[in-house]
Amino acid sequence: MKLVVFTFPALILSLLFACCGDLAPSAYTVVPPPAPEAWVSLLGEPNWRFEWLDKSGDKRIADILPGESMKIEIPVTWANPVTAWPYWPDHNLPAGIFKPAGAIFPFDAEGGRLCLSWKAGVDTVFYWELALAGNGQKAVKIPANFDWQRFRELFNDEKTNEEVRKDPWLVDWHSVAQKTINANFDRRRLVPEAAGSVSIPVARGPWYGTSPFSEPLYFMEGDTPVFHVRPDLNVWVSSAGILRLSGKAWTLNPLSTKPSIGYYGYNYEAGAFFTVTDVFRSSAVASGAGRLRRRPVFPCRHEGS
Repeated sequence: MKLVVFTFPALILSLLFACCGDLAPSAYTVVPPPAPEAWVSLLGEPNWRFEWLDKSGDKRIADILPGESMKIEIPVTWANPVTAWPYWPDHNLPAGIFKPAGAIFPFDAEGGRLCLSWKAGVDTVFYWELALAGNGQKAVKIPANFDWQRFRELFNDEKTNEEVRKDPWLVDWHSVAQKTINANFDRRRLVPEAAGSVSIPVARGPWYGTSPFSEPLYFMEGDTPVFHVRPDLNVWVSSAGILRLSGKAWTLNPLSTKPSIGYYGYNYEAGAFFTVTDVFRSSAVASGAGRLRRRPVFPCRHEGS
């Protein structure tokens, strides 16, 4: 069943704040939610990269250190996103790999604060994807006119795919945004993105993924661990190290502030294992066969984050 969820909340907000604009501050304090305990125990507290729209509608980016907050100015007359990407520079895990937290104004505003949550991180990434897909399209199909409250209700609806309700990051939001702009929003598109399976001889785990909602992976003794992989870079972390896998190779680094120490992996195209020294000697790896692709960087109360 198709859901027509482009309405005119932007117009409603414009009229509201035209009458009562003094009641809404233009600057808001943003505080990231607590990072998942497993991430923190293995990697430490993350740095954060914020992405938002300023009062002129231009995209802004700023980073903060662990434990910090910041104040930003945003448009108060239409729905707009704030995305917060966690990252760990000491572990060579840049922003854009681990899934973000976020908030949508005005729905997540409380006084002079924007309450970021892990659930709203999905909303903000979908917002950016809709904006990208709708560039040059009809003015009504802009993310500010999307019914975000109705969208959020879908993840509490039993008619929505069960796996997606548990972990919305299984969805290919880029594809859903394009189809939404070209046709309309359809709940039936909210299904897990197709994934392949790769056997990797690593420790039993637990291995934690880059989604705050994903279940850790455990493997039985004697079994070869099998990981479900999606396009682009896949990352898991455990006490055994940081596992990175692209379409052509995988690598395992220890939990160290010097990622090159103990670096080893497997190149599927060359059909051979390699170590850190091989990265510089092997023509197969040096030509790009074993090079990992990185996903580009786009990014209160914390109950139910």
